[in-house]
Amino acid sequence: MKSYGNGGIWDFEAKILVDGDGGVILGLDGGTTSTVCVCMPAAMPVVAGCLPEPLPILSRAIAGCTNHNSIGENAARETLEKVMAQALSDAHANRSVVRAVCLAVSGVNHPSDQERIQDWLRAIFPSHVKLLVENDAVAAMASGTMGKLHGCVLIAGTGTIAYGYNEDGRKARAAGAGPILGDWGSGYGIAAQALTAIVRAHDGRGPQTKLTYNILKSLDLASPDELIGWTYADPSWARIAALVPVVVSSAENGDEVANKILHHSALELADSVKAVVQRLSLCGEDGKGSFPLVMVGGVLEGNKGWDIGKEVVKHISKVYPGVQPIQPKVEPAVGAALLAWNCFMEELTN
Repeated sequence: MKSYGNGGIWDFEAKILVDGDGGVILGLDGGTTSTVCVCMPAAMPVVAGCLPEPLPILSRAIAGCTNHNSIGENAARETLEKVMAQALSDAHANRSVVRAVCLAVSGVNHPSDQERIQDWLRAIFPSHVKLLVENDAVAAMASGTMGKLHGCVLIAGTGTIAYGYNEDGRKARAAGAGPILGDWGSGYGIAAQALTAIVRAHDGRGPQTKLTYNILKSLDLASPDELIGWTYADPSWARIAALVPVVVSSAENGDEVANKILHHSALELADSVKAVVQRLSLCGEDGKGSFPLVMVGGVLEGNKGWDIGKEVVKHISKVYPGVQPIQPKVEPAVGAALLAWNCFMEELTN
C-alpha cells in the first residue's frame, strides 16, 4: 500500500486531471483475511447482451482484513478507504468520476450494518454516486453469475457462509456466524478440529493421529505442549486456517482422524447450502429444479486425493439433483463491480 503525504488518503487527487471518459466503477470484496478493490470503466460495450471478455480492469488494489467484527470498526473503515483510494490512484481517476461503488464486506450481517457503512460512504463520495453495501457472499455469487443475483453461493475460506437469492429477490443465508458459533466447514473450523485432535491424542482422550507430527513439523514445534502457547499467542482466524493444507495432506496419506474431520466439514457445508435452497424453494416444489451453486474459497479447491468441493456437491445432489456447481471466471471483487455497474445501468435506463 502506497503511503499518502501527511496522512491524507486522498491527497493524490490534486494531481489527477479529470476527463470525460464516462467515469469508473469501484467493486470491493472485503474478507477476514484480505480485501481487494477493482476499478472498471463505467462505459463498457454490451454486444448481444454480453459484456466484453476479458473484462476491462483499470486497476486492482489489495489490503488486509476489513471485517469490523475482527479488527474493530475504525480500523476496518481506514483500510476500506485506503484500498479504494489506491485503486482510484492506480487508475489515474478520482472520486468525481466514480459512478457507482459496491462494498461487499464480511461482517455485514444486518440492515443496520449496511446503513452505517452507507452513511460513512456518503461522506466520502459525491452525492451522484450510487452506493451498494452487501455481505461479501453477494460479491462471490455475482462473480459466478456475472452480476446476476439468483441461485446460491457457498464460500469456504477462512470463514464460511451460504447465501442465496430466488427469482423474486428474496434472500436467505446459513452459517457465517463466525468460529465461536460453529462455522465448522470453514478453514478455521477444519484447522481448529485438527488442533483439538492433537491435544486429545496427547492427553490420551482421543486416537493417535499423523496430524500431531505433521502440524508440529509445519509450525517448527517440538511437542503438543508447545501448541498451546502457539495457539493463544495470536488466535487470529486466518492464522489458524492456514493449517488446512496440512490437514488435507494428512487425510490424503490415510490418516483416519484427518479424514473424519474433512468428511464432517463437507457435510456441514452441504447442510448450509441445503438450508438456503429449502428456504428459498430454489428447486421448485418437487425439489427437482435446477439452480446455480457458485463455489468460492480455498477450502473448496480441488486437491489430488481429497476434493472437499466435490464431496460437498455429492452430498447436495443426493437431495437436490438439479444443483449446477459453478467455478467463477472472475474474482469476487469483479463480481462486486458488476453489481455496481448493473445498478448504474438500470438507473440510466429508467
